[in-house]
Amino acid sequence: MDFVIRKMKKKDIPQVQDVARTSWNATYEDIIPIRIQENFLKAAYSDKMMKKRLKNTAIYVGEVDRKVVGFANFTSGSKEGDIELAALYLFPAYQGKGIGTALLHESMKELGSREVHLSVEKNNEIGTTFYKAKGFEVVSEFDDDFDGHILRTVRMVLRV
Repeated sequence: MDFVIRKMKKKDIPQVQDVARTSWNATYEDIIPIRIQENFLKAAYSDKMMKKRLKNTAIYVGEVDRKVVGFANFTSGSKEGDIELAALYLFPAYQGKGIGTALLHESMKELGSREVHLSVEKNNEIGTTFYKAKGFEVVSEFDDDFDGHILRTVRMVLRV
């Protein structure tokens, strides 16, 4: 499958919002109640928040036939050369085709990262399996109160 990895542009916002909503609903269907998912998505992926993310963070998109099918969002880490992977989502139909791996690797290369840190819900088997396969190691686990719903969160790191 041919795809392109590039920096996100303002015109991509509606497509990135669609990827976020679709992949969240599919991934967290049996993990997080839909009402809590929708509250989170409405706040975290509103037009205003997306413009703020685009201005203050690094967002890369994966495109197939000029359509955004996934994205990765990074923020600066606590030390120079460290970055935080805040989000990496793909439409379910495009998972397992190398786009997520390319988003991760191309972004890391462009950002010049030495370490990538992330948090993932422990029951998110798609995410945890993907990150472990890419070499991420679990460094801690903790309970996280997510809008009144307790999640078991895994903290992971990849040292480059």
